[in-house]
Amino acid sequence: MFTGIVEETGILRSLRPASGGGGVLAVRCRAALDGSRVGDSIAVNGVCLTVSSLAEDGFSADVMPETLRRSNLGLLSPGTRLNLERAMPADGRFGGHLVTGHIDGSGSIRSVAREGNAVWYTIGCCPEILRLIVPKGSVAVDGISLTVADTGPGFFRVSVIPHTASLTSLGGRGPGDTVNLENDCIGRYVERLLQAGMGQKPAGALTAEALSALGF
Repeated sequence: MFTGIVEETGILRSLRPASGGGGVLAVRCRAALDGSRVGDSIAVNGVCLTVSSLAEDGFSADVMPETLRRSNLGLLSPGTRLNLERAMPADGRFGGHLVTGHIDGSGSIRSVAREGNAVWYTIGCCPEILRLIVPKGSVAVDGISLTVADTGPGFFRVSVIPHTASLTSLGGRGPGDTVNLENDCIGRYVERLLQAGMGQKPAGALTAEALSALGF
């Protein structure tokens, strides 16, 4: 489990193909190594990966074919900045929101605009992801816990403070770039449970009528 508060931006060293598919990701970093051991989880651009080997200045992790299909990891070139976060300890602080590291898919940055000291990002995504994104709710973008400002047909918007832009990879992203997205897991489970209670398939929408029928 993670919180979406990026601890460090590492550097992608390489992504080597693995036998039979997938790959081995090598990352250069420092802070994320503190207390880390082989077998521990580290979120890389919001993707939960298991450390397979450690070095003095980085780590390696295996990446499954499914992960490469759903995320932007396979699109990145050596030298790219990566958002890193170690798994949250049981006695840690929740600075962001509940993030599992199991992304729902990817989106594309449509526009970047400045307003005072803030930077607005408009991100396009598919309906399956967008339906669980609500204004003032939480979403993880490349592993960064952000508050949704508003939504529209096929997109949502977030506003980023200078601290977040400078300490994460998002500050260097622009229109056309692909980002990893993870919905708020609480909304995901609520939708699934309500659909099961009404005998609906998971693809059904959560509506005001459905909530009323269940006594909400």
